[in-house]
Amino acid sequence: MDFSTDTLHDDIRAAVRALCSDFSDDYWAEHDRTQEFPWDFYNGVVKGGWLGLTVPEQYGGGGQGVTEAAIVEQEIAASGAGMNGCSAVHIGIFGFEPIIKHGSEELKQRFLPRLAEGDLHVSFAVTEPDAGTDTTNIATFARKVEGGWSISGKKVWITKAQEAERLLILCRTTPRDEAPKKTAGMTLFFAPMDRDRVTVRKIPKMGRNAVDTNELFIDELFVPDSDVVGEVGHGFRAILAGLNAERVISANAAIGIGRAALRRAAGYAKERTVFGRAIGRNQGIAFPLAQAQIQLDAADLMCRRAAWLIDNDHPAGKDANEAKYLAAEAGFFAADAALSAHGGYGYSQEYHIERYFRESRLMRIAPISQEMVLNYMAEHVLELPRSY
Repeated sequence: MDFSTDTLHDDIRAAVRALCSDFSDDYWAEHDRTQEFPWDFYNGVVKGGWLGLTVPEQYGGGGQGVTEAAIVEQEIAASGAGMNGCSAVHIGIFGFEPIIKHGSEELKQRFLPRLAEGDLHVSFAVTEPDAGTDTTNIATFARKVEGGWSISGKKVWITKAQEAERLLILCRTTPRDEAPKKTAGMTLFFAPMDRDRVTVRKIPKMGRNAVDTNELFIDELFVPDSDVVGEVGHGFRAILAGLNAERVISANAAIGIGRAALRRAAGYAKERTVFGRAIGRNQGIAFPLAQAQIQLDAADLMCRRAAWLIDNDHPAGKDANEAKYLAAEAGFFAADAALSAHGGYGYSQEYHIERYFRESRLMRIAPISQEMVLNYMAEHVLELPRSY
């Protein structure tokens, strides 16, 4: 890894900061309160050319890697946008890896150019109510019919389904008990969101309310053969294409939230006077904020290493999982320390810390829980017996 100044990366940071400066904490607090999708911000990201950042240039994308996508997401979150900002554009910035790596040339030509133009909204539909993290246990089934497939089943925790035109949806095409192994017999589809066949029900939730999260009830949704991503029966391999990168990019969002919280807390600690002195002079306030800075920087380094490994085609499972774990812990610690530094004001909506706190907590369970990261490390790094 090279830690010297990278002009491209500096330019990306500066450009994203300039874009985000037009969207204040009050903008994000209002959209979180009203649960309104941040269309102005989304259109600004489109205008800035950030969608399709990792799509190859031959399809109208930016041709950049995980490192650059991670920088964009960290800067968005650090601006105060948090997960409301990141989730609004995450799939557009990075989310099409299964199609890029496994899709047919016809599928790429049909959809990738539209991604960069900003008019293609997509949801990623894998998780199910009775499967959760156990992806191999999904029950949504695609039955072969003339010219394509008929899909029926349920999906849950599906982001942006209210806006989506298409679903990257993983289904069983062979029953699990008939498949040669549990990861076989699944197929990934880039399915049309036919509202006559897909019922979308919004899930009320704790935070990130500007971007919807939903349950899907799918009844005989037709998907043509041309919308299969990769090989029939090998969909699990297709979704693995982006999992490590997703963990790194999500980790950067967690770091960004922590940096936003820490920035506000440090400013408040300098200005807030109690007992005749700024509260930042008290080590009970200063030390947790200093610790938050150290933990965020350490997590950031791990993220940079993991992104470098992915972009240079090296094995990155260990590092991507470590990056996600460290970043989620660091982001939450920073938000919690910031809330404590603000005292009662941290609990109020006026100072925005409570919003950062709610969103930083999300990152300890998404896109994968801390416990599942520890399972991975125990089994695949320490070679301990599988516990699940």
